[in-house]
Amino acid sequence: MMKTVLCYGDSLTWGYDPENRARHALEDRWPTALAAGLGEGVHMVADGLNGRTTAFDDFTGDCDRNATRTMPTALHAHAPLDLVIIMLGSNDMKPAVAGTAHAASKGLRRLLQLVRLHAWPVEQDPPQTLVVAPPPLVETADPDFAAMFEGGVEQSAMLASFYADLADEMGAGFFDAGSVAQCSSVDGVHLDAKNTRAIGRGLSPVARLLLGH
Repeated sequence: MMKTVLCYGDSLTWGYDPENRARHALEDRWPTALAAGLGEGVHMVADGLNGRTTAFDDFTGDCDRNATRTMPTALHAHAPLDLVIIMLGSNDMKPAVAGTAHAASKGLRRLLQLVRLHAWPVEQDPPQTLVVAPPPLVETADPDFAAMFEGGVEQSAMLASFYADLADEMGAGFFDAGSVAQCSSVDGVHLDAKNTRAIGRGLSPVARLLLGH
């Protein structure tokens, strides 16, 4: 029986390449690497949007970046789902958006509730959920990104511990992407191809366990 996995995230899931500000090749994005690790019988849906936040409005974007508003649509569109992987929080580090790891964890709690309480269009058990803490931001000489994420290096370093506690409390799986990947100092936020792939590979055993695959 084919299992469906939704990877819901921001530019790290979309595949933003800090070197040339383009998009990583499909094979270099972490959902693709995860699909390869899980093998046949798994349908991977990648829903990454640049600038997406957990639960906060960002009116500088040209589309709705607030996941609390957009995720229910994705859940409906891709149902039935067996596993929902959420990797968000980096954009919450922008002071203009939220600016703290604590705020991001509150936003992520709301997203987990939305999955749990969703009115599915088909008969299905609630899917397994997997919370992924994005790799902590690093210092960068890029003036625009440094200003946009001011204070983010310190705050993002706290995401993994907040998220681990939250996942434990909400009965979700947890993975710290910072254990296998590091942000690029080019802009301090995004990942090169090697690090993006590493997240997909690192997630494989956890996702396999949650899927019973």
